[in-house]
Amino acid sequence: MNTKLKCLLLDDELPGLTYLKMMCEQIPELEVVKAFDNPEKLLAEMKNLDFDLVITDIEMPGMDGLSVANLLKDKMVIFTTAYKEYAVDAFDIEAIDYITKPVKKDRLQKAVTKALEKINKKTSTKKFAQLNTDKGKALLFFDQIIHIQPSESDSRDKEVLMKDGNSILLKNITFAKLLSELPKADFCRINKKDIIAMSAVKFFAHDEITTTILDKSGKNLVLFLSDIYRSDFLCKINL
Repeated sequence: MNTKLKCLLLDDELPGLTYLKMMCEQIPELEVVKAFDNPEKLLAEMKNLDFDLVITDIEMPGMDGLSVANLLKDKMVIFTTAYKEYAVDAFDIEAIDYITKPVKKDRLQKAVTKALEKINKKTSTKKFAQLNTDKGKALLFFDQIIHIQPSESDSRDKEVLMKDGNSILLKNITFAKLLSELPKADFCRINKKDIIAMSAVKFFAHDEITTTILDKSGKNLVLFLSDIYRSDFLCKINL
């Protein structure tokens, strides 16, 4: 699951590239996939790289950042440059943002937030929440979540099971807070200890829900449906 915005960096000047990478590593929502000092190398390798965003300089020998951006198709772009005169050209190609050098952390954070907002508006099937995990802040895409339960080691933390079988540990968050973040029609609290995605329901009886989730023995996980939450569950199952 993609929990951060994966980005490529491009700057032909190594000191500037090193500084930009250092700034990006201080932004919790960013994951630097690879840094390039040559536009042609980035374009040659990008087909084999998983990324959402490119942060690039504009003035470079051979091919400038504007030309690179025009070849990125549906990928988002943030420009960094020492020259303000490129701003109009940058926004003509619908760049997320245009940052003048030297890049400052708070300004970069603002640009990254814009990128996150664009994803949230553009991709209705991949809406997400930004939450604290044991590894720092992460983006949880709702369509990847299938089950949430309290952590065995600390009930204040919550273990989130993803469709790919991986788990994410959310730190110090209540079920009420989680439910306020999750799409109401797609998730349901079924007892004091379980929230499930409605897509994970295989079938149900009066007080049991058989899920598509497999337990350690390879059998479908069966969860208890409490009287308190039954009416809400039945409403959602009939939507």
